Amino acid sequence: MYQTLTDYLPEMESDGFGKWIVDKDNDGTPENPIRLPYVKYSQVVRRFIHDIYSSQENHPEYGLNHYSDILRENNLEWGKESMQKADISVLDGKCIMALLVGAVRADRFNEGTLLSFFDSGTIAKWLLRLKELDS
Repeated sequence: MYQTLTDYLPEMESDGFGKWIVDKDNDGTPENPIRLPYVKYSQVVRRFIHDIYSSQENHPEYGLNHYSDILRENNLEWGKESMQKADISVLDGKCIMALLVGAVRADRFNEGTLLSFFDSGTIAKWLLRLKELDS
């Protein structure tokens, strides 16, 4: 059921995930305003994000558009610390998927959050749990 996502595990072992782009060329004048820093994600991460959204659409029975409610039902907050520290060994696939969707959505509100989940190994840990649930 989760193979589309768990197939990313080998690619994530060697991928750089992304990097921060900081404007060092402009001086902040009205003619050359400094652009805000942003994360440029790797191709693997961009495909992964696309597949997260596809999974959300292809499995409406999970109700992943209400990911924060799913997290709350499992005594988790939609926040980086709570999500990273979650004891995933007791969570079902629906909740793990809600964690993944929540991580992707968090990046829209706080640039770099998703990169942090990748760099810490949290995304890989969640995907390993989905792989375990599939077998």
